Amino acid sequence: MSDDTLPDPDSEPYWDGAAAGELRYRHCASCETVIFYPRSLCTHCGAPNPDWAVSKGQGTVYAVSVVHRAPPAFKGQSPYAVLLVDLDEGFRMMSRIIDVEPDSVSIGDRVRVIFQDGPDGRPTPYFTPA
Repeated sequence: MSDDTLPDPDSEPYWDGAAAGELRYRHCASCETVIFYPRSLCTHCGAPNPDWAVSKGQGTVYAVSVVHRAPPAFKGQSPYAVLLVDLDEGFRMMSRIIDVEPDSVSIGDRVRVIFQDGPDGRPTPYFTPA
């Protein structure tokens, strides 16, 4: 892995969690802000080193878009649905949904996280219907 690729020091525990089947996020003990994507400072109050927490991996689809012309990393996989998911712990993340027809996903659907190898071969969070 080259120096300009992930994981970086802020995200390494996140990717270690993915490898262990955990969806990790950060939580600021100073102001109670939930932080995702991982950062070394709280995005609200600036406190250093927010705590790590593990999500239960369940949430609600906030937005969905079906991709019909995939970029090279996903060649041959289209169509597929890209989601914004509001996790129950209070953060929003983007990923794909699998194990369902892309056009059948709707805003408000409940989903849960699962981990599969991503295009770079690392375990990556995806969603499936709950």
